[in-house]
Amino acid sequence: MTGLDRTQTPKTRPMTRRTALVASLDIGTSKIACMIARLKPSPPNDALRGRSHAVELIGYSQIQSRGMKAGAVVDLAECEQSVRQAVALAERMAKVRVESVLLSVSGGRLQGQLVEAAADIKGGSVTSADVTRVTSTGMRHATAEGRTVLHTLPTSYSVDGVKGIRDPKGMVARQFGVEMNVVTGDAAVARNLMLAVERCHLNVEAMAASPYVAGLAVLTDDEADLGAAVVEMGAGSTTIATYSAGRFVHASGFALGGQHITMDLARGLSACIADAERIKTLYGTVLTGGSDARELMSVPTAGEETDAPQIVSRATIANIVRHRAEEIFEMVRDRLADSPFAAEPRARVVLSGGASQLTGSVELATRILNRPVRIGRPLGFGRLPNEAKSASFAVPAGLLVYPQYAHLEHVEPRHTRQLRTGTDGYFGKVGRWLREGF
Repeated sequence: MTGLDRTQTPKTRPMTRRTALVASLDIGTSKIACMIARLKPSPPNDALRGRSHAVELIGYSQIQSRGMKAGAVVDLAECEQSVRQAVALAERMAKVRVESVLLSVSGGRLQGQLVEAAADIKGGSVTSADVTRVTSTGMRHATAEGRTVLHTLPTSYSVDGVKGIRDPKGMVARQFGVEMNVVTGDAAVARNLMLAVERCHLNVEAMAASPYVAGLAVLTDDEADLGAAVVEMGAGSTTIATYSAGRFVHASGFALGGQHITMDLARGLSACIADAERIKTLYGTVLTGGSDARELMSVPTAGEETDAPQIVSRATIANIVRHRAEEIFEMVRDRLADSPFAAEPRARVVLSGGASQLTGSVELATRILNRPVRIGRPLGFGRLPNEAKSASFAVPAGLLVYPQYAHLEHVEPRHTRQLRTGTDGYFGKVGRWLREGF
């Protein structure tokens, strides 16, 4: 089990100059979104330089999630049923059958760390094998027991102590080093997410950290170059990706999100959870104005249907919502202070995810984080339907972009990647990883 924990989740192959059919699956705490798209080779785009393909959405679905808590599977059978339903709806709309999916990971205490590794060069010049060897060594050193690697992204290389080298291959050197961002999550959380999907007879082609793929969907090139933090605000967790000099350099997360606001409302108003969720969606705001104290509304009481509804002010609702939202943004502030983002004075914060859509969230985040803040919506997608243009679709939309960035990642040599779900390479069925893990 120990050696297995320290290997990579599945990685997708880099894109070729061909049209490809791609399906993304975002299994959240409150909703599951599935998107199916054609990726067509496109000429270079000045606005989004990293994208080699245009994304044409042909099918999508969004349904209520079951069997999930804080981004982790808590009921495998219920989660499996939800995944089947979401994928079937998207397939029906796209008129295609999906065989494999790109899967997001938001639970499992996501953590990124910058790691440096170096080694002596024997042959006189740096080869691809040297790069793989040094990166693999650094990745393994950065991975604690019980954790699995979601991303290993080299950020810069050094040759004989000279730092900041972009591509060292072919350069003459006695010593070669690499600095990389290694993002890990709980192996058990990743394993069970993967199992829920594979029980639906779908292959997991790749797994990616939610805030990273949200950033691929919502950030402009300028924002990534100048420095930015993407805060993906889900129902059960809030996850963060920070970018510097155009590269993804750090990740973190914690198990607080929009569902906690719903539960606070249910307790504070003595309402049932469904009513509390509706109140949050319709009236959820972190701003209070003078008229809110006078504006009253009736809220059904949880329990007996004969109980008279209670009368509460809009200000009462806003205060409950604001207290929890403040706590979430204060935790984001503390996480950003411990990341490379703290050293980027001009960097901005981009909010995504369903919980970011509370009225006044930008103003509250601006005050607490003391940074410019905006809501992030998927950029550069052709013909997105209105509901898929929102911040809550940043992760599934970003997964569709993700294969175009696969070439940036270090992928472990095939024979060591035990987390693969089959011994026959990319598209095996439930295989060695799951069998060894249980």
